[in-house]
Amino acid sequence: MKPVRLGRLVGPVRPVGTDEGPAFSSPAFSALAVAGRSVGWVPPLVLLIGIAVLDWNTTGEFRIISWIVLVPGIAAALCRVAGTVAFAVLSLATYVFVDGAWPHQYQTGLPDFILVALGGVLAVLACVVRLRGERRMLHMRDVAETTRRTVLRPLPPGWGGLDHAAVYLAADAFARVGGDFYDVQPGPHGTRVLIGDVQGKGLDAVEAAAALLGTFREAGYHEPALATVAERLEVRMLRHVRYRAAMGRDDGDRFATAVLIGFPENRGEAAAGLAVEVVNFGHEPSLIVSPDGVRSLPPGDGLPLGLSELARGEGGPASVVRVPLADGETLLLVTDGVTEARDADGTFFPLRERVADAVADDPRTADPQRLVAFVRDGTLRHCGGRLADDTTVFAVRRGTSRP
Repeated sequence: MKPVRLGRLVGPVRPVGTDEGPAFSSPAFSALAVAGRSVGWVPPLVLLIGIAVLDWNTTGEFRIISWIVLVPGIAAALCRVAGTVAFAVLSLATYVFVDGAWPHQYQTGLPDFILVALGGVLAVLACVVRLRGERRMLHMRDVAETTRRTVLRPLPPGWGGLDHAAVYLAADAFARVGGDFYDVQPGPHGTRVLIGDVQGKGLDAVEAAAALLGTFREAGYHEPALATVAERLEVRMLRHVRYRAAMGRDDGDRFATAVLIGFPENRGEAAAGLAVEVVNFGHEPSLIVSPDGVRSLPPGDGLPLGLSELARGEGGPASVVRVPLADGETLLLVTDGVTEARDADGTFFPLRERVADAVADDPRTADPQRLVAFVRDGTLRHCGGRLADDTTVFAVRRGTSRP
């Protein structure tokens, strides 16, 4: 996929899924607004007055009043239909007044009158088409936003007894949603966390991500063993691939890398509360960040979700690894949009080194909010704002309260 330059950076980092709702408006209006009020009428008005004044002060051999046909065209790009109609009528009236003030031998006459009138009609039609296209685009963005919020559902602060923060950057700045997914699911057997990346792009990847998240939200709540949750995710991915093949939409061996993490319930044993269970399905290496430094999670031995049938007989299911995690230590989980971000020289983003240096300079960087913001900004600076893949940065650690 060709890298896409992001038009803007994501705003202040918020807890998972609590980002602001869309406040969509016409791009033309938002580009020309002062104190929230549209001033799109100013450029065509200035142009109209300028042409009339210049024509009034030129010699008869060099008349420019016919240039007034540009005024409704500019209005069509910046104003609503009513404003465009008003400028079309005003331009025609101005033309008649200014041209009629010249002696007969210098008047441009009927041909330019027809030109200005026809230009006004075409400008109004163009404005109608533009606004209709903008409404369609805004509707599509609303659909994309709804899809994004369905896949990456909003989660309240402290959900599942965890402090968490996340940011998602779509490589396609207009799509706003891709194959990256993450969620936090509390339940009677502890809180489970899932982050992953579906192979491929577009709505097919979103469909697979939604299928995996639906299974995770149910199995993560009901199943007592994390290994069972992992098996349910693998089975769900295989079922999804088979379904697509049966529908004639088979697009190869689709798979997903993921990291599944379990925060067991603390049942009075201090040791149990200081460890997490991890299943890695071929995902990017995760980091444990604390004010004292950075270390890596074990890479794990699991294949990506959906590939178990290809490796039948070569090994069992992904194993659950128990990893010590002290209070105050933060798990940093990213997708390959971070680790594969390149600078102009083709050098990959050195995630662990950058985070280690940042924590050494300021131990508060280990806080999930600060950590996610640091990685986000560092990734975008490293690649010059050009992301070759969807990018998710997710940080989580034990909180002090339970839902």
